[in-house]
Amino acid sequence: MTQPQTHLSRGGLPLALLSAASFGAAGSFGRSLYEAGWSPGAAIATRIGVAALVLVVPALIALRGRWSSLRRGAGMIVVFGLVTAACQVCYFNAIQHLAIGVALLLEYLGTILVVAWLWLRHGHRPRRLTVAGAMVAILGLVLVIDTSVRARFDVVGVLWALGAAVGLAAFFFLSADDSADVPPVAVASGGMGIGALALLVLGALGVLPLRATFGSVMLAGHRTSWLLPTIGLALVSGAIAYVAGIGAARRLGAKVASFVGLTEVIFAVLFAWLFLGELPTGIQLVGGVFIVVGASLVRIDELAAPPSLTFDATASVAEAP
Repeated sequence: MTQPQTHLSRGGLPLALLSAASFGAAGSFGRSLYEAGWSPGAAIATRIGVAALVLVVPALIALRGRWSSLRRGAGMIVVFGLVTAACQVCYFNAIQHLAIGVALLLEYLGTILVVAWLWLRHGHRPRRLTVAGAMVAILGLVLVIDTSVRARFDVVGVLWALGAAVGLAAFFFLSADDSADVPPVAVASGGMGIGALALLVLGALGVLPLRATFGSVMLAGHRTSWLLPTIGLALVSGAIAYVAGIGAARRLGAKVASFVGLTEVIFAVLFAWLFLGELPTGIQLVGGVFIVVGASLVRIDELAAPPSLTFDATASVAEAP
């Protein structure tokens, strides 16, 4: 369902930034659980599973009178849930083999994959301003992420990280698809529920380690209950992040939403400073400015595009075989 840009883009940037900030907090919440003995699989399953349950009632309210849209969008919701879970699993496997900075850098190549897919599959060749914005944003990403610390190369890790990049690109495309007119909160609740169920099945089969502890954890320099970071992961970095992300992608399109999503790295650095005392360096702050400038250039280019090329991501998903 392709609608006029002036209507759909309204509120898109604030939603995209809210989503990026919410996702950016996940690292700080997650680290407190990992250091207390949680496995990444258990943290991911809890994050998206609890978020799915929290959103059930809002999803049912949003679907009143629109149950047919749920039937039409069932396939997309299933794929969205599996992609959501797979992307996170790929990333956490990647950081078992690579430095976190390198893994993040490779994962965020997903933004370039979005532009490349629109060009190769649908003939939407990127204009100069988009190319310039992409280069500036990626340069900023390199500056924000310190790849020089414990940097190491591992083929298996690179493959896992590239899998996360593909998952990230797919997330933005699926989020931008409103062809079935399923409310974003229903997509988020149903998708995350399916993703959590898939992870639990993998855990039961022994493929994915699911280990959790229920004692006190360290967060923001204080010892607190494990419930606090768990709630933060589920509500802030789960429910809010995904609903806002889907709403933003539908208003901005996958391309612009993916570039604004790069600000997640900035928010992650800031939250690490607030919660973990990890101070950002001057180079990281400069990198943050580059990311914002790059995303802004892509957004300006999108606003200046002919009507036939706007909201290309939504149309692309709807037209895909």
